[in-house]
Amino acid sequence: MLKLCAAQLRDIQASNPGKPLVWVDIGGGTGWNIEQMDEFFPISQLSQVYLIDLCEPLLEVARRRFAAKGFKNVQVLCQDASQFNMPGLEADQKVDLFTCSYSISMIPPFYAVLDRINEFLDPVTGVFGVVDFYVSGDSTPSSKSPWIGGDTRRQCGWLSRWFWSLWFSLDHIQLHPARRDYLEHKFGTIKCYNGRNNFIVPFIVRIPYYIWLGVSRERDTTKAIRAFEVEAGNRIVVPPSFPELAHLHAEDRLESEDGRAETSATSSLIKDRADTTSRLIRRRVSEATSTTDSDAGSDKPTKLDLGPSFPLSSFHYQKRQWRLPFVDNEFSDMFRTWIYGFTWEDPYVDMEHLDLGRDDSILCITSAGDNALHYAVDANPRRIHAVDMNPCQGHLLELKLACIASLTYDEMWAMFGEGRIDNFRELLDSKISPYLSSHAYQFWRLNTSAFDKAFYFRGYSGHALRLAKFAFTVTGVRKYVEKMCNAATVEEQQDVWNKKLRSTLINKPLIRLFLSNPAFLWNALGVPMNQYQIFLDEGVSAEQFAIDTLDSIPSRSLIRDSNYHYRLCLMGNYTKSSCPLYLKPEGFATLKKQALEDGLDSFRLHTDSIVNVLRGFEDGALTRAITMDHMDWFDPVPASRPAPTLKQARKDSDKSVSDLDREICELSRVIRTGGAVFYRSAAKKPWYNQRFEKMGFKVEAVHIRETGKPIDNVNMYASFYKATRI
Repeated sequence: MLKLCAAQLRDIQASNPGKPLVWVDIGGGTGWNIEQMDEFFPISQLSQVYLIDLCEPLLEVARRRFAAKGFKNVQVLCQDASQFNMPGLEADQKVDLFTCSYSISMIPPFYAVLDRINEFLDPVTGVFGVVDFYVSGDSTPSSKSPWIGGDTRRQCGWLSRWFWSLWFSLDHIQLHPARRDYLEHKFGTIKCYNGRNNFIVPFIVRIPYYIWLGVSRERDTTKAIRAFEVEAGNRIVVPPSFPELAHLHAEDRLESEDGRAETSATSSLIKDRADTTSRLIRRRVSEATSTTDSDAGSDKPTKLDLGPSFPLSSFHYQKRQWRLPFVDNEFSDMFRTWIYGFTWEDPYVDMEHLDLGRDDSILCITSAGDNALHYAVDANPRRIHAVDMNPCQGHLLELKLACIASLTYDEMWAMFGEGRIDNFRELLDSKISPYLSSHAYQFWRLNTSAFDKAFYFRGYSGHALRLAKFAFTVTGVRKYVEKMCNAATVEEQQDVWNKKLRSTLINKPLIRLFLSNPAFLWNALGVPMNQYQIFLDEGVSAEQFAIDTLDSIPSRSLIRDSNYHYRLCLMGNYTKSSCPLYLKPEGFATLKKQALEDGLDSFRLHTDSIVNVLRGFEDGALTRAITMDHMDWFDPVPASRPAPTLKQARKDSDKSVSDLDREICELSRVIRTGGAVFYRSAAKKPWYNQRFEKMGFKVEAVHIRETGKPIDNVNMYASFYKATRI
């Protein structure tokens, strides 16, 4: 908790140079917190420090401790925490940091204490840090906890709840969940972590504790509201920040006559309100009674319940507006970790055809975020919407953005170039954390071992890399793999492939065992059966597909110098000459400059399906979309089936409408005329080309793969298409 608070203090200091910083430690007893904090943030750089406790003997220990350390700016006060005051504090001065370390559970009038803290906490810069033991309620967490700050590992089992409540009550420590609930109600959450403290017998006796950081609910969230609800169309906001937006969402659920929301007037109203509102208007829709068929122009009022008000999601109070609000419990069981630790498409070929400029807005699939970062380096478009249903993929890209903003190039290279760094936990708490959402911080705090040895051997894609390494070792060709990856010429590289490696990687037993195995295809390669079937339907066997993919790669470019995709798969790491653009010194420098100038504000990370994200956008909001190969995943739709109207496409209960048709229908609405959708496919002529043509697109092939002729440095896909909105 102290490291996280120290990181916040450094951020406050950097953003407000010359501001006198004040820290108040409530219930700090012997002063250990303040002495320890000096290792993370120099106490001498604080204007005033107040230690408040009601136990005089403990405070005597603190006074001796501070005298020994030579702290001249620390006041030790014996006061009731519910009525504390701070001598020497200017009348209009607020506190920048409050901390409560295992003290809220020991204070009977905790409501009064938290109210008093809220009174003095600086609404602009102030941070409140808490660490304490806890038990959850006997039911699942409230519906608010996932979006307030995340509920990963929050729930305790019945035995844990009963035993620890009883155990701590013997020492007059109360762990009732009401204490934490009121804390999260009174303040806005920015960080939350639920842990288990191993006690006496590790992994058996485990005390639940939480670390929490929050801010005043008076903090201005207008920028976040605009970024999430107006510009990015985020639909997972509880409660909606503006009544007009709540009305829009409620009416959208009723569906208009033609399915199209005539949102221009409504959107303008929202934008005007967002521009002129400096303080949050929190309102909750209790009843939407309008029966009109249009999203705009209704003269029937939406009834609003103005209370009780709740804090906004933790995403609204973050330093950066990269990650859009989402409720992770729907997908957390489906995705335990990331599927892709690296992005398996060639962004250099993308950039040859995307024609991205500064005024463009592009939607792409998040994956590992490598290509989204490439677009930012090479073109720096106005907006990059990265979409993925797997929250862990969003956590990975969010981590990369946070590392760019907070770390040095050498630290970034160690993490994502070499795939290992010794002090990731330290960097996470002391440097990276201010830039991460609460959900992402929880995830990486639980996965600090990811960078201990080989990051790219983690996640589902790591299964394939580990298997390849094992196969190379067992078959005795490991040295030839290294030789091919270090070859100085394409001819030498091709020679090693033909003579030493081809027969190992392209053989029928291996293909039957793995490339024809649905479980391996999905868990290791992220390939569902529909995608496997799409090239089989064109008469291409799995063996021929592997030949067409791999055989021509050694002759295209040097793995040593440019083909970083295969360098990673074969060796498990990158080199500085063969790595994604964001890991090259010049690419990192460009992104670092963007981080300093605008906070990498072009990025918006969505955790949802593509169709749900598209439904939140205004008409013509995008100029480009690149959807990788995911359309191969859908069930085929007969060419004879007519294209649905927007109303039909938005009626999710109608199973006669294909999920892909719903997506293409929304793409036809949000892609500006003259804009384009780019997609790759395992088929040379994917069946869904005709669906684009039925919904207002002109489809043309950018590349179609032929045996012996690679289309890019990955060459995994049989085709690359462009669908232009007409």
